[in-house]
Amino acid sequence: MRQITTFALLTLMVCTGPACSAPPPAQSTATPTTAAVAENAPTYGSVRRSADGIGKTYQGREISAVMGWQGAAWLEREEREREERGSLLLQELALEPGMAIADVGAGTGYYARRMAPLVAPGGTIYAVDVQPQMVAMLTQLAAQPGLDTLVPVQASATDPGLAPESIDLALMVDVYHELEYPHEVLQSLVRALRPGGRLVFVEYRAEDDDVPIKPLHKMSEAQIRKEAALHPLVWERTADTLPWQHVVVFRKR
Repeated sequence: MRQITTFALLTLMVCTGPACSAPPPAQSTATPTTAAVAENAPTYGSVRRSADGIGKTYQGREISAVMGWQGAAWLEREEREREERGSLLLQELALEPGMAIADVGAGTGYYARRMAPLVAPGGTIYAVDVQPQMVAMLTQLAAQPGLDTLVPVQASATDPGLAPESIDLALMVDVYHELEYPHEVLQSLVRALRPGGRLVFVEYRAEDDDVPIKPLHKMSEAQIRKEAALHPLVWERTADTLPWQHVVVFRKR
């Protein structure tokens, strides 16, 4: 019963508010800057837009629509730890004091604020988001006592805005499947990683029909590895210790 309720709540949070009542935004025809586009980058395609997608395809999948800032309450729901066991994810990350971490698609800072004390003293959490409303929430969060290691970052659709070789780990929790330009963002993240740095995808398991999340908001491990293989990344391991999500870990070559 709890799973059915959560699924209904996700449907509500993704599909209510001005962003859903208005016509879907037109897909941009602007070409990303040369610096953002990899040589021989795979071609994006198009399909008839599904209810939960944007009509743009990449590596055989339709890119999901973004869960907008109007869904912030779902990210902070009381039952999230019980359902997703984020505390186990933090153990999987094995964070240490002094590390520089990018929480990409940080949203309300649910994970950023939990990681901040784990990298202190001397560490930094770059809380990255493309939505200005989310960055405003992160800025308020960073002003709270004990969160001086948290640095909000405004990203663009193609670039998370991180300096080259500036981070030890990049984390994307239920974010990658929504990226409008996944190839360019991964390229930028790999550039931002220090040698041997880790890139961690956390995605709802598409292989499991019992995971109560809409299909376009899930990814299979095989699909994640297929897309990561287009970049200088080496698969390290996949942890399935979380109830609903994969934790797929890569290292920069």
